[in-house]
Amino acid sequence: METTSGAGEPVAGELVSVAHALSLPAESYGNDPDIEMAWAMKAMQHAEVYYKLISSVDPQLLKLTKVDDQIYSEFRENFEKLRIDVLDPEELKSESAKEKWRPFCLKFDGIVEDFNYGTLLRLDCSQGYTEENTIFAPRIQFFAIEIARNREGYNKAVYTSVHDEEEKEGNHEREEGTDSGGAEEKGANREREKAKTNKGAEKEKGANKEISKSGETAL
Repeated sequence: METTSGAGEPVAGELVSVAHALSLPAESYGNDPDIEMAWAMKAMQHAEVYYKLISSVDPQLLKLTKVDDQIYSEFRENFEKLRIDVLDPEELKSESAKEKWRPFCLKFDGIVEDFNYGTLLRLDCSQGYTEENTIFAPRIQFFAIEIARNREGYNKAVYTSVHDEEEKEGNHEREEGTDSGGAEEKGANREREKAKTNKGAEKEKGANKEISKSGETAL
């Protein structure tokens, strides 16, 4: 899955160095704040694109990599009972969890591009990328969990909630349009009645004039 770039990106030379830095495993750069910021920006762009994707397309139809089947098969073989709708960070970050995840991740070195990129992962898949609902994870870990969430129907909650909200807004706009149309029709009816009344009054005045005129002639 490709990420989009936004305004304010580095110039060409800086972009190359940032891209190179981001291609390195996290342990390669220590605590350099500039590199950490570059990682965070890249991860945020990726997260925004992904969330828009699962909001606009039925997640069960999505294909995130060329090897989705392999990733899903290996993931469920190694983590058969892992709960993925709401993740427990300990299942990803504890020392015992890392020991189990490491061989799984390394299987995809050279198979999944940038398999070790730092990537934002949601804990509760029914929610968005809020600070409380987000952790960093290697990209292959993100792919494994999100492919499983898509295939097992958990990410449908995002897609459904977004489309329900859009439908509500559409219905509200249609109702407002109907109300507006009704008001316009009532106004038009009032104008027509007013015109009829005025026309009738003018006819009556004309008739009275004729009567009066006839009476004057007779006299």
